[in-house]
Amino acid sequence: MNHDSYSDAYVADILNTVRRIAVVGASIKPERPSFSVICFLVAKGYRVFPVNPGHAGKQIAGARVYASLEELPEPVDMVDVFRRSSAVPGLTDAILAMKPLPQAVWMQLDIRDDASAARLEEKGIKVVMNRCPKIEYDRLLS
Repeated sequence: MNHDSYSDAYVADILNTVRRIAVVGASIKPERPSFSVICFLVAKGYRVFPVNPGHAGKQIAGARVYASLEELPEPVDMVDVFRRSSAVPGLTDAILAMKPLPQAVWMQLDIRDDASAARLEEKGIKVVMNRCPKIEYDRLLS
């Protein structure tokens, strides 16, 4: 997959088929991009599971924050990453340990790791990098 460019159909298919999204690197601070993206996704009807060990047990937009992907109470369809690119390889290990595997992994703006993307795609997981689902949803589905 060429991660420099995605077709609108590829991106729209992910946004139309996923329903449960883990947001890794979630912040409880309203001024942070992850907070606004979580609120947006919840408002659009997605079931969101914020993940951040420093905020575990708190709530964002009515969604309980979990310490890790391993603690999620149910499977998710997509993992949305709000972590530095350097954190993605370790996060990829955690994602590949999930049962069942998510359908997609989405890395936010300025986040990219081609080696991790290849590992995820080898397992049949769709990958989007350096994009924001809120922006893409507004552009393609609003």
